[in-house]
Amino acid sequence: MPLRNLTPIEARVLATLMEKARTVPDSYPLSLNALILGCNQKTSRDPVMEVSDDDARTAIEALKALSLVFEGSSSRVPRYEHNFMRVSGTSEPQSVLLGLLMLRGPQTPAELRTNGERWYKFADAAAVDAVLLELQQRGDDGGQRMVQKLPRAPGAREQRWVHLLCGEVDVQALVSQAPSAAEAEGLLSRVTTLENTVALLKADHALLREQLRSISEQLGIALPETGA
Repeated sequence: MPLRNLTPIEARVLATLMEKARTVPDSYPLSLNALILGCNQKTSRDPVMEVSDDDARTAIEALKALSLVFEGSSSRVPRYEHNFMRVSGTSEPQSVLLGLLMLRGPQTPAELRTNGERWYKFADAAAVDAVLLELQQRGDDGGQRMVQKLPRAPGAREQRWVHLLCGEVDVQALVSQAPSAAEAEGLLSRVTTLENTVALLKADHALLREQLRSISEQLGIALPETGA
C-alpha cells in the first residue's frame, strides 16, 4: 500500500531519525529534544526549519500511525526510531538516498555520494545513479513514485534528483533555483575550508587536553572526564 504524501515537517522528522541512526548510533533512538535539535540544524538541511515541540509531537504521532516511527519502551524518557525501510519496501541504499533527499533537497548523484559518506559507502557517483534509477523504475512499473530526475539547469554539469514523498514538485521552480556551476564550486570550496578548520581545531583541542591531563597528573589533580 503506497504511503500518503508526507508533510514537510513529517519528512524532516523522519529523515532526521534516518540520519542519526547511521551517524550517531550511540545516541539512537532519539529523545524528543535531540530529535528537534536535529530537525533544526543550520547545516546539512535544505530548507532550514524551526520545528517547535508541538510540531515535532504532531509529526511523530502522524508517523507512528503510519508505522514509520516507533516509540521505545526501555527508557523513562521517550525515545523514537524510524521504520522506513520495512514500511516503504526499500533497500538500504535506496532508503539512504531518500533520506538524504528529504534532508538536503535536490542533489546530483555526486553530491549524494559525498553528502552520504557517513550514511553509506557508495563506490562512486555511478553507483548512486543506478540506485536512483531503480527507484525511478519502481514508479514506472506501477509502484509508488518516490524520486524524479530534474531537467538540467542552465550551466549545470549534472542533473539533480528530488524525492516525491511529499507529493509532486514544481519542476520549473527547482530548476530555476539550482546553483550555477561556479556557485556550486564556490560553495564546495567554502565547505572544504570549514571542514579543514574544524579538523585543525579538533587537533588543537586534543593537544591542549593532553597537556592539561599531563599537568593534572603532575599536580595530583583528577581531571574531569568530558566525553570528548
